[in-house]
Amino acid sequence: MTPTAMALTIVAMGIVTYLIRLVPIALYSRLRMPVWFQQIMRYVPTAVLAALIAPEMLRPSGAFDLSLGNGRLLGGLVAIVVAWRTRNVLITMAAGMAVLWLVQALL
Repeated sequence: MTPTAMALTIVAMGIVTYLIRLVPIALYSRLRMPVWFQQIMRYVPTAVLAALIAPEMLRPSGAFDLSLGNGRLLGGLVAIVVAWRTRNVLITMAAGMAVLWLVQALL
């Protein structure tokens, strides 16, 4: 592939990626969504975040690991409790990472 063709491919992929993200935003801003749909959509970021984090916490090596040796699971559980009690993102991240590093250092 020539450098020109590669550059054009990269630019085209960037445009397609931009349009894929722009179209739903543009449509959503022009349409009136029912109240029930708006209420459901409020939970989408939380659900996506949980879907990204849960597999890493529960299956760090590809198989379920619910043992005390799973630092990711322990760190995640501590982070959940800290987030619930403090509502502080920085403290939550620090507590979760501290537990993860402590478990990894001990094992």
